[in-house]
Amino acid sequence: MNTLETIEAHRSIRQFKSDPIPQGDLDAIIHSATRGSSSGNMQTYSIIVTRDPKRREALWELHLEQDMIRQAPVLLTFCVDWNRMNQWCRLRGATPGFDNFLCFLVGFADALIAAQNAALAAESIGYGICYMGTTLCATPGLIEHFGLPDGVFPATTLVVGLPDEDPEPRARLPLESVVHEEEYQEFDEDRTLETYRDREAEGWNRYMKFPDLARRIRESGVTNLAQVYTEVKYTAERNRGFSRDLLGGLAGQGFMRDDEPT
Repeated sequence: MNTLETIEAHRSIRQFKSDPIPQGDLDAIIHSATRGSSSGNMQTYSIIVTRDPKRREALWELHLEQDMIRQAPVLLTFCVDWNRMNQWCRLRGATPGFDNFLCFLVGFADALIAAQNAALAAESIGYGICYMGTTLCATPGLIEHFGLPDGVFPATTLVVGLPDEDPEPRARLPLESVVHEEEYQEFDEDRTLETYRDREAEGWNRYMKFPDLARRIRESGVTNLAQVYTEVKYTAERNRGFSRDLLGGLAGQGFMRDDEPT
């Protein structure tokens, strides 16, 4: 497929065949990741490839026991990585100042761009992918699991393999609701409701097809998709707990230093 066809055909795959990915295909996917844009062409990311079943089992536990991790033959964990850059700078007599939140965001953007290039490459040659949003919820365990040193932090994870399902592409919000000409245009209440009208029906119907999630929705008493998001899937208490873990992990990995450089 050409690039536009690949983008248009994207689906998140959550059921995979166990067939291994040939090394040549995996090399092509990873090479494509490294051809993405990066700030200053510094490539402040690293990619950890996980194929070993025992280590995938450990990652299954860390990623809230999502079975696609057990099924798919390859996981790619994209990490913010200033450790390599910092070491090079010091070896060349340069004093790095990359131990702050700004540089974390720079590396985070680099890692996500690389991941999306890998996703497009994988899909273009027939593989399915799914981004693991749980990466940011499992940072303490992932840091320990991978032995990440100072200056390295997990950003996102791609599950890659041959699809064992054929879901329909999911709808997106209308272009006119996400594109702003010249200045941001805040919506009135009617336009906001219209923006999410189709998503409300599609999302509700989709979630109710998952038995465990449907049970939780019924037991919670919620009546619409917005309430599913705020009271079942992504509660404020849960988000704040993960946020505290995330900020603690950033500090532990050396990304929250605010003292004057020496």
